[in-house]
Amino acid sequence: MDRLIDETESAVSVGVRQLCCREGTQARSFARGRENLKHAAQLEAGEELFRRIVESEGKVVLKAAESGQLELEWSAGQCVAQRPDGQRTTRLYVSADGVLVPAIMQAEKDKRRATVKKWRKDTPRSKRGKLQRLPAVRKGSDQRYKQIYVTDFYDQSQAHRLVGVTRRGVQGLQKLLKRDGERVEILEARERRGIIDGAVCLRSNLEVLPLSGITLDFYHFSEHVGQAAVAALGQETRESKAFLDQTLHTARHEGYAPFFQELIEWRSALRGSKRQAADALIGYVAPRQEVICYEQCEKNGWDVGSGPMESMCGVTTDRIKGRGRRWDLDNAEALMALEALYQSTGLWDRYWKNAFNHHN
Repeated sequence: MDRLIDETESAVSVGVRQLCCREGTQARSFARGRENLKHAAQLEAGEELFRRIVESEGKVVLKAAESGQLELEWSAGQCVAQRPDGQRTTRLYVSADGVLVPAIMQAEKDKRRATVKKWRKDTPRSKRGKLQRLPAVRKGSDQRYKQIYVTDFYDQSQAHRLVGVTRRGVQGLQKLLKRDGERVEILEARERRGIIDGAVCLRSNLEVLPLSGITLDFYHFSEHVGQAAVAALGQETRESKAFLDQTLHTARHEGYAPFFQELIEWRSALRGSKRQAADALIGYVAPRQEVICYEQCEKNGWDVGSGPMESMCGVTTDRIKGRGRRWDLDNAEALMALEALYQSTGLWDRYWKNAFNHHN
């Protein structure tokens, strides 16, 4: 990879690389991005060169973040928020989630290579010109979809944000959270809140940070309560709607203990499969008692939704997902890293201002 980066840097200026990365992440394909570059900036590049520039730059972004070269222009101490009593405080939210990206399997790689070889063999030399030797085939994925983790540090107004990505599993996620926690100087914030969607592994990973508490996303919590209500009381019935409204109100404004007591009383009147639905809901909320703390959030003005995290999962994978798209996982991570750079407050401009140093 270092050889590829050096070759690209020697042939392509920083300004052109930036334009390629803009078009490469915003267009629906590298072919379309190359066309947009030609029309917008009167710059022509072969599709393969264009792809290599974008992917290699994304890998440089990852290396620069790992080595501490991407310094932030803000810290957690600047993340000012107002409490319900009117007092000012500093508050930072942290969230993480996993996204599935389409990966190229070995059979697909073999098929593509066979197609290229056949074209080379069947096309007359006068039409195909002099061809370079084909590079070695990289090993394909063992699964159709692979997971990449996305992290998000942000303040109450979302004016300050730091987004990160990693393909290196749970250990990579913990390393990313610790590193970015240090980058934002997380201890400067008096209120440090984690928000998760309910996955047990996400909660345990967020606990590597010095957080003052973690909250279960209220939308995911409501989904589970709603599913139990439908299973036990019917779809769109007056009884299921009344139960859902009452229990969610209790959980949101009175706390976990009154909410859980209502579930127990509701369950006692059910039988058969309806009771099984109630048991499933109780089995979901009981291990998550500590993160079902919505009445505390109401008192302190803390967010209870993971909307900002869900948004980052969407924008970082927008270029990756789509019909016919398949990726080597490191290249998918590289494209997502470029989008994460753009979504992180101030980092896109700062990175390109110092792009030469990142390559050296």
